[in-house]
Amino acid sequence: MAKAEKEKFGSNPHKDHRTRLKRRFLDEGLDNFEEHNVLELALFFAIPQRDTNELAHELIDRFGSLSGVLDASFDSLLEVDGIGEHAATFLKLLPEISRRYMLEKIPNKFNISNMEQIARYLVAKYAGETEEVAYLILFENGANLIDCVKIHRGNINSSSFNIRKAIEVAISKKAAAVIISHNHPNGRAVPSNDDINTTNTIRNAFSFLDITLAAHMLVAENECIDILDKTKTTYRFTF
Repeated sequence: MAKAEKEKFGSNPHKDHRTRLKRRFLDEGLDNFEEHNVLELALFFAIPQRDTNELAHELIDRFGSLSGVLDASFDSLLEVDGIGEHAATFLKLLPEISRRYMLEKIPNKFNISNMEQIARYLVAKYAGETEEVAYLILFENGANLIDCVKIHRGNINSSSFNIRKAIEVAISKKAAAVIISHNHPNGRAVPSNDDINTTNTIRNAFSFLDITLAAHMLVAENECIDILDKTKTTYRFTF
């Protein structure tokens, strides 16, 4: 780069482009941005000197989409030339911040009778989750919320699911009723045979202890169903 150009642009020749893209976001939001522009803008804050447009294209080509980039593992991100530990950590932080934001928008004091509110809470809680995770939501005699506890990570089926842990948590919290939830990452809110068998096993185990299994909520992206619900109601949410 010529000396005059260095003096004009300083140490960052992409400064003006970055300023324009930031201003466009502040004026318009992200609705009219291409996904590579969204990622390019985000990377401004993790990579101060490099042209992040080219890097954004490379990341999306490799992982298929903006969500694919954000769902990629830390180690997979590090395999991309130009992505160091700082940038990879920043990209993994974005969906976690989004999840926290959505959860804080939803009241965490709910009653077991309000399944729509519970479904909304769970859709937000699973946002950005790339593995199957099970939660146990516990309620007291008056059906008010006691706690929501993560009890399992990994494939949810009757052979792998730790029912003993679920029971121990329910007893320790003195729960009168519980809701089990799990997710289908990158799947549909349709229960598998394993889901149904696991539900029956869990319900029988809790019934023996006089604890009611009020629902088994299955979440996939922005949808949630209760496997026990004979009406097959599907809850759909946008945030």
